[in-house]
Amino acid sequence: MHPVILYIYIIVWVFISLITYFLYAFDKYKASKNQWRIKEKTLLIASFLFGSIGGLMGLYIARHKTKHWYFVVVNWVSFMIHLSVLIYLYTLVGVQL
Repeated sequence: MHPVILYIYIIVWVFISLITYFLYAFDKYKASKNQWRIKEKTLLIASFLFGSIGGLMGLYIARHKTKHWYFVVVNWVSFMIHLSVLIYLYTLVGVQL
């Protein structure tokens, strides 16, 4: 397998995670102003679909949704899945850095 696949996976994971973090931070801001909020389902889906790093940052840096156990579980499980896929791709590619 070509190493480009590994690099694309990392870039997508980081990019979607940044978007997810900004979703969490924006929702936290809207919550403090008692305004329209982003649906929990949207935040969870963003975290699960390549946004796990951003979701964890949203939990622990922005301190948003930390009291909801399912946010913690979804973000950590998603992170472990994506990390496992990354390790698997790394072993397949045999990257020479």
